[in-house]
Amino acid sequence: MDDQLSIFIVSDSLGETARAIAKACIQQFPNHKNWKFKRFSYIDNQDLLDKVFEETKDKTVCLMFSLVDDSLAHYAQVKAEQENLVFVDLLSNVIKAMSDISGMQPLGQPGLLRKLDSHYFERVEAIEFAVKYDDGKDPRGILKADVILLGVSRTSKTPLSMYLADKELKVVNIPIVPEIPLPKELSQISSKKIIGLTNSVERLCQVRKERLKAMGLSSTSHYANKEHIYEEAQYAESVMKKLKCPIINVSDKAIEETATIILDILKTSTL
Repeated sequence: MDDQLSIFIVSDSLGETARAIAKACIQQFPNHKNWKFKRFSYIDNQDLLDKVFEETKDKTVCLMFSLVDDSLAHYAQVKAEQENLVFVDLLSNVIKAMSDISGMQPLGQPGLLRKLDSHYFERVEAIEFAVKYDDGKDPRGILKADVILLGVSRTSKTPLSMYLADKELKVVNIPIVPEIPLPKELSQISSKKIIGLTNSVERLCQVRKERLKAMGLSSTSHYANKEHIYEEAQYAESVMKKLKCPIINVSDKAIEETATIILDILKTSTL
């Protein structure tokens, strides 16, 4: 049997929340790498739901339902049970419990999180900001940013920018390259907004070689040369010390862990 496991996210809206839950859960199974996600958005009637079930044929599937309409959610559960499929209903039990304790009936309208959550639009704006000013594309963004990430190549600047943007922070990331002067805008802002990112020379060498390999380039490139990386790291450290900014070594940290440290630093600096 194929060891690929499929997660079908079935939602009457976008399915972003269900996808986030699924992504978080698979981290608990690090020894299984062959997960496949498929999202079915705006499933708001039985005909569309039946088409989803047709796609489960001959697959090892876990269905994740995010359906606010009680009758449609019930239909999905019954259908899954009839076909002996593994499934989880993410909303029905929670909505019922809230209805029981409040004595009120739910609206049963899909997509309300996106309609009512004003923070959603702030997140979108922050993500667009991070994309626009990624990798030092436009240093003018530094003056508008909530936080600026500095580091040599492969210190997780871009993924950290996107993760923090999801927390509604406007982030600019600037690569430190010895041959290229730093933007003058860095001298015009408080060092409390700047975070320096470092990585071990060994780890940088490894990930850069992997990056070159993925691009079909030689791993002996200057970019992945250990001595060159050491010089880069030394230069970056001197820049960060000159700016008097906090420095985080990301070599043994997950993105979430580094982001939490950054958020704590920013919180402390505003007290």
